Amino acid sequence: MDDNCIQAPSHLKAIDFFCGGGGMSYGMQAAGVRVIAGIDSEKSCQDTYLANIQGAKFINCDVFELSEHKLVEELHVQRNDDNLILIGCSPCQYWSIINTDKKRSEQSKSLLKEFSRFVQYLMPGYVVVENVPGVLRRKKESGLEAFIDWLKAHNYIVHFEIHNTHDFGVPQNRKRFTLIASRIGNEEVSPIKASRKLTVSDVLGESNGFPKVEAGNIDKSSFKHSVANVTPVTLRRLKKVSKDGGDRLGFADDPDLQLPCFIGKDNSFKDTFGRLWWDKPSPTITTKFYSVSNGRFVHPDENRALSLREGATLQSFPKSFEFHGSSMETIARQIGNAVPPEYSRRIALAIIENSNGKL
Repeated sequence: MDDNCIQAPSHLKAIDFFCGGGGMSYGMQAAGVRVIAGIDSEKSCQDTYLANIQGAKFINCDVFELSEHKLVEELHVQRNDDNLILIGCSPCQYWSIINTDKKRSEQSKSLLKEFSRFVQYLMPGYVVVENVPGVLRRKKESGLEAFIDWLKAHNYIVHFEIHNTHDFGVPQNRKRFTLIASRIGNEEVSPIKASRKLTVSDVLGESNGFPKVEAGNIDKSSFKHSVANVTPVTLRRLKKVSKDGGDRLGFADDPDLQLPCFIGKDNSFKDTFGRLWWDKPSPTITTKFYSVSNGRFVHPDENRALSLREGATLQSFPKSFEFHGSSMETIARQIGNAVPPEYSRRIALAIIENSNGKL
């Protein structure tokens, strides 16, 4: 099936809870779904969201304080609307295996339960949930088990699985829990796979519009090919890391460069200061992808971390997507926390295909 030929019916519309900078919304919009609104408690996401999601509202509020009645009143949506998609991609720090501060992320564990309030009240035609795999591993505690049971009891056909977005046109290994529930028809709806898997060389490098730059480069244009600076000693370390997939073992035997925390631990945290491979997908793009010491985020050839635009491209954001924020950290957080737009588009295409001829 040629997924690029599918056109969204104009009647499908979506509300995106915990929308962030708009990765999920953008993918839905690219498939032809009309996004009514994005809801997020982070005010810093608003300018990015509104710059890219056409005709949508940005509702800046804490979902714990938002009532179902107020949402219906503000957005003029109807209950039991077969054309409505409710999306809930809640922040996932509590369930993430890479998070170490559970106390700070405690509130995030209840966000799925809060989202379910709106699903139960509105009874939309479709429900989409995207989260870290940990939400499935601890499905009772996260509220996922009860949510799925409720959906099934109310005649939704529920698909839920851990998918790697690399199978869906994203040049990145990123495993995510995905749920798509439908009460339209009798078939399970699952994201549409890509016919080809992309690697770093398919999207980065000079041939793909990324000129060579040095650490500390500041790009004031909307392209945002900005790169974090590094210290002189870190630059010396990077010069010793082999091109195309090398790691910190390249400087492990140099007493002037080896970090004390890595002495005797050559097999631990090898991705730190590691380079991406050209012929492989990137590792998961986190909110710290702009830092060479926070994972395998060093450019395959150049002695620097990934730029903001390179991280966004590995997340499948188009080069035309505008990012707004007060700092590199703010924008990187929007990028790393986002649902890859191409993955979202393929979720939307699956919903469109399901809805065609049934609404």
